[in-house]
Amino acid sequence: MINDDQSTPSLYTWAGGAEALLRLTEAFYRKVADDSLLAPVFAGMDPGHARYVALWLGEVFGGPAAYTGERGGYDFMLSQHVGRTITEQQRRRWLDLIMDAADDAGLPDDPEFRAAFVSYLEWGTRLAVRNSAANATPFHGAPVPKWGWGVAPPTGR
Repeated sequence: MINDDQSTPSLYTWAGGAEALLRLTEAFYRKVADDSLLAPVFAGMDPGHARYVALWLGEVFGGPAAYTGERGGYDFMLSQHVGRTITEQQRRRWLDLIMDAADDAGLPDDPEFRAAFVSYLEWGTRLAVRNSAANATPFHGAPVPKWGWGVAPPTGR
């Protein structure tokens, strides 16, 4: 079991750092390209999208603030979801594919890591669905969330 103290590595470090998260997102978007439900959602995406998502996850999981430095942080990420009307079915498929991609990419499979990893993905995708709704009034100005071993950040609401 992981103890949450100063000697415990971040989720970013435990996952394998930037290289592992890029393997994850590249494996994920290869799956998306072949998925009838999600491929249309990501059609025409920026060629750097997998890398940007890896930067986001890295920052969330305790790595460098590279997403904020390069893309602008939470508000930019939010702008990528507003008005997209993500459905519950799409959200669940997204989760299924990224969990399969985590296995394909060789992310750690210990229960503590996977529980923290899935916890963020569940929280983040539910927030994305809410923020993408046609009548959404998303909270702006939030920091990039910092996810740890079993600890969810406050949402500002």
